[in-house]
Amino acid sequence: MSVKIRLKRMGSKKRPYYRIVVADSRSPRDGRFIENVGTYSPLTQPAKITLEEESIMNWLNNGAQPSDTVRNILSDAGIMKKYHEAKYSKK
Repeated sequence: MSVKIRLKRMGSKKRPYYRIVVADSRSPRDGRFIENVGTYSPLTQPAKITLEEESIMNWLNNGAQPSDTVRNILSDAGIMKKYHEAKYSKK
């Protein structure tokens, strides 16, 4: 089972906001998910992002792969840098 961290679209027509979820890669975009780990609202200036850092780090350490957009969001928040340092500084 391949696990992805990706966006789930919520909100009304032309007023989107997204939940950042951990889901099986075979499930539909807005379908079943394993855990909700944050939100992303692109309509506000600046975009409002909330993340559960511990949960995201746990999933990344267990092999979950972020989508391209989620990878950019996590990079801007500094989580990908922490993950990279934790992964490669053990040696």
